[in-house]
Amino acid sequence: MSIDPAVYARLREIADQLPQVPGIGKIEIAGGEIVMMMSPVKRHELAVIRLARQLNAQLPNTHPGYIAHGGADLEDVGLGRLRNPDLMVFPEAALDDEERALLPHEILLVVEIVSKSNPENDYHDKVRDYAAMGIPLYLLVDPRKGTGIVHDEPGYPSRKEFAFGDTITVGPWSIDTGVLRTYA
Repeated sequence: MSIDPAVYARLREIADQLPQVPGIGKIEIAGGEIVMMMSPVKRHELAVIRLARQLNAQLPNTHPGYIAHGGADLEDVGLGRLRNPDLMVFPEAALDDEERALLPHEILLVVEIVSKSNPENDYHDKVRDYAAMGIPLYLLVDPRKGTGIVHDEPGYPSRKEFAFGDTITVGPWSIDTGVLRTYA
């Protein structure tokens, strides 16, 4: 599951030097490869915003000092993984240093919005990677089908499925999925 640290370091170096390419939204490292992700569609980004808004409204009560934020990298050098989740919950103070990425122990929740082009990545590869990283909660939202899955036990041995419109519990938070939209 992990790769040689020297190989990962070289992949990270290459990924950091890649030029900005129109249409490429994220660069990740998984399975010993650099993976270039397409830029997300607008409904994808709307889901991220609406979920972040709900989580950020609850975090002052459940985890003061934490934020729900997208766009940051998540890195586990030991596993040889660089991911860029659509949304994560972590201490705001974790952004106030010179490190290139957040570390798994800082993350309470990762959220992935399934893309039209590569759904198996979110359903299989990222479930494996986030579980291996020890991320306590993984919320998978699938606008293709109007459904999702909450993974909330260590290693994610079980799953709680939901349909858009349900109010779900993700850890200590309540999420109204009625604000989510399917892809047209």
